[in-house]
Amino acid sequence: MRRLPLLVLALALSAPAAADSLVVYSERKEPLLTPILDAWTAQTGVPVQLLTDQAQVLIERLAAEGERTRADVLITVDAGNLWLATERGVLAPLQSERLDQVVPAAFRDPDGHWYAITERARVIVRSTERLPAGELSTYEDLADPKWKGRLCLRSSRKVYNQSLVAMLIDRHGEEAAERIVRGWVANLAAPPFADDTLVVSAIAAGQCDVGIVNTYYYGRLARDRADLPVAVFWPNQGQGESGVHVNVTGAGLVRHGRQPELARRFIEWLLSESAQRQFADIDFEFAVRPGIEPNADVAAWGGFRADDRNIAQAGRRQAQAVRLMDRAGYR
Repeated sequence: MRRLPLLVLALALSAPAAADSLVVYSERKEPLLTPILDAWTAQTGVPVQLLTDQAQVLIERLAAEGERTRADVLITVDAGNLWLATERGVLAPLQSERLDQVVPAAFRDPDGHWYAITERARVIVRSTERLPAGELSTYEDLADPKWKGRLCLRSSRKVYNQSLVAMLIDRHGEEAAERIVRGWVANLAAPPFADDTLVVSAIAAGQCDVGIVNTYYYGRLARDRADLPVAVFWPNQGQGESGVHVNVTGAGLVRHGRQPELARRFIEWLLSESAQRQFADIDFEFAVRPGIEPNADVAAWGGFRADDRNIAQAGRRQAQAVRLMDRAGYR
């Protein structure tokens, strides 16, 4: 249990939830969520009790709690985790015309079990000292032998990479996707890193020239180091190409939550203009609601076209992607 600020109350598991408070289980880290929850409470007067942990831990907890759960809403990163929560039966379908109007079809469960509340672009990053942007094109091209000894990647165990590979399978088929992943592995300059920050740092240090990361990891480093010799490259922007792989943070109603109407209003509020502006400003992410501009730092990276395939496919093909990466020797 972790300490929570202001109107967000620490969750006392032994005590019953107040009838007029909302209980949220979340994988999203507290500093990235509590400002939003504080704003909700300030506007509505409804306090939030928050419990954070890893997504799979929370999902199994909800499954074990069943009808005894005190949770009303589950928030987690990555469509793979949202798909898993749906498969485990811990989320209830949500009927909301307002959400259907605001959230693009590619970023919500077709059956309404979850809706994206932020977008997270997984992009190519390059050395500004050794690699001109004009030499880059697509995720798939990084499998070409010309990149041998120049590529850095994060571990295949991270769900972000599993979702990226799952979407490659969905677009190209399993055989072609495996050729791409085998090419990545053959081109690695170093064993896969534990996180995206280390990938960007390795490029800055000259260990490799190019990598694949979520933009907010790059944004945090660039904010703290103005002379960082690394830049974002938006891949797959050519005609007929997929667009940038964009994953999500999403929210859904807990199946046995005791306050479904309040939970629905909360999720709708997360997609309001004010909440979406906060999400865009907190951590170099992108708003889901159309018309909300990114913060100035993110806007300076330029615009891009996102992959318009439904990101729910990343969850459905997650196990297939893990097996493929294992066969390809991607550790």
